[in-house]
Amino acid sequence: MTGRRWAAAVVVAGALALSACSSASSTSTTSSTPGSSRTTGAAGSSTTSSTGTSPPTAVDVPVTDQVRSALVSAGSGLNNIPASEFSGLAPGLTYYGLDRSTGVYWAGARLVAAPSSDPSNPTQAQVSTQDDGSYYVFRRSPGRGWTAYSSGNTGPATSCPVTIPAAVLQVWGWPPGSCRPNGV
Repeated sequence: MTGRRWAAAVVVAGALALSACSSASSTSTTSSTPGSSRTTGAAGSSTTSSTGTSPPTAVDVPVTDQVRSALVSAGSGLNNIPASEFSGLAPGLTYYGLDRSTGVYWAGARLVAAPSSDPSNPTQAQVSTQDDGSYYVFRRSPGRGWTAYSSGNTGPATSCPVTIPAAVLQVWGWPPGSCRPNGV
């Protein structure tokens, strides 16, 4: 009887070992931004595991209130409009990323004009955010402040005022060579 129990234990241990090997190679978890992770399949996956590979060139970065304020200041300064005439950034249209290869932070956002106290007399901010001139791309080099570029008035026949790295565009899901997200 003892031989049978020992043989059964060996079979169970072997099955567990094989099970552990196959599940360890079928998925991996990688962290792409602070506080988030994704699980990807090993076969045919476009996301690589963190073992033996270099980190992505560009990453999404969470937008803080401090960053929002700095972007509003830079965007309003581009048009010589007081930052107080803006209430913030448009929800769903703010992007923020880091190009790890250069240490340069990039952002894209639409500024939102604060309401006017006199509806028949629009503020400078309200005029500047109408039509196509309301989307901005921002760049911050290491040790420097934000530089704003108006990209809302660029169309198919015009070039972007600044070249956003392809890796950043890819992280944001923007078309290659573009200055703003689809539909803006």
